[in-house]
Amino acid sequence: MNINILAGGPSELLPSLESYQTDTDIWVGVDKGVFTLLTKGINPAIAFGDFDSVTREEMTIIEEKVDALNQFKPEKDETDMELAMDWAIEQNPALIRIFGATGGRIDHFIANIQLLSKPLVSKNFEQVEIIDQKNIVYLRMPGKYLINKNSHFKYISFLPITMEVSGITLEGFKYPLKNQFLPLGSTLCISNELINDYGHFSFSKGILMVVRSND
Repeated sequence: MNINILAGGPSELLPSLESYQTDTDIWVGVDKGVFTLLTKGINPAIAFGDFDSVTREEMTIIEEKVDALNQFKPEKDETDMELAMDWAIEQNPALIRIFGATGGRIDHFIANIQLLSKPLVSKNFEQVEIIDQKNIVYLRMPGKYLINKNSHFKYISFLPITMEVSGITLEGFKYPLKNQFLPLGSTLCISNELINDYGHFSFSKGILMVVRSND
């Protein structure tokens, strides 16, 4: 089972949501994203939000269509996305995909990126991705990982989100590395490419952000 979460980011940055829909996937709407799902013919299993970004008419439709509606006051300690993420993690899915989390307000975008570390640190759950038309973003803990070529997202960047990432090694890449130290703020590993159908990356310390991008 996969869980797909749609937030209220700019619709022009969304990929084709229908291509991610299967019979076993669960859709979750967050604030304006609930209405966006409904307009695409996708009825979310559950919704979260203070819904301060929807009109009264849109809210009426949401109330009519969504049975499990979790509505909160705007004055709360967590963002709508964090509440949805917490629920999704408790369902023990194979994968959590997050859409509509890029663009718009930069504070929300940065917070959404940082939210990826919450299940990673608390439950060692790595399988969370933020996806838009141009990017796939995910985090990894120390270890060795296989990475496959994807013609739609051919550029691969590695960014430390801790003070340092140690021992990073890239194999099968246009620009290989061996046991490299990568401090926070380094751009050394921006915009690499695989030279074969797959490659490997590994590191021994820190938390690494992987960003797959297209043109």
